[in-house]
Amino acid sequence: MTKASDAATSQGHGIGSRERVVTATVLALIALLATVDLLVDLRDGVTAWHVLAEAVAAATACFGAFYLLRGAWELRRRLDVQARDFSTFRRQAEAWRAESRNHVEGLSLAIARQLDQWQLSDAEKEVAFLLLKGLSLKDIAAVRRTTEKTARVQSSAVYAKSGLAGRSELSAFFLEDLLPPTAVPASVDRS
Repeated sequence: MTKASDAATSQGHGIGSRERVVTATVLALIALLATVDLLVDLRDGVTAWHVLAEAVAAATACFGAFYLLRGAWELRRRLDVQARDFSTFRRQAEAWRAESRNHVEGLSLAIARQLDQWQLSDAEKEVAFLLLKGLSLKDIAAVRRTTEKTARVQSSAVYAKSGLAGRSELSAFFLEDLLPPTAVPASVDRS
């Protein structure tokens, strides 16, 4: 009965709740009609095997209706639980974003101050931020509406003015202290 259950159906996870309810209703109607026919046959004195066959058909239809409705109710319950879990997850994610916003803004300001100390142009600062975000030179050119060659020249200027050898050193310069300390092999020079 929901978009989520219909989506589950379209992804091959069985019949949807709407189809379950329709099928269960048809089975319940069949069970009712078979029961009425059974009662009429009992009154008219029909043979025992005929009455037994109709009783089995009515019982089977009732069982099928119950089984399908139970599945629909279970599906609804699981979807409600997932909706609650997703709402909780969304609230936690929003809380984390709100809590970390000041830290992220502070980090951005600190990076901008360092880029100013390196005397980067505004275009070079923008390229530096995009490099830190992990964009390729091709992507940087597209974002800035320049050529890839221009992005390459500006990134080289960032590295030259900062005294860093490349993207990994640029990232490490700003981000290394954000990661928890780990044991550094003695052969690694940290200077």
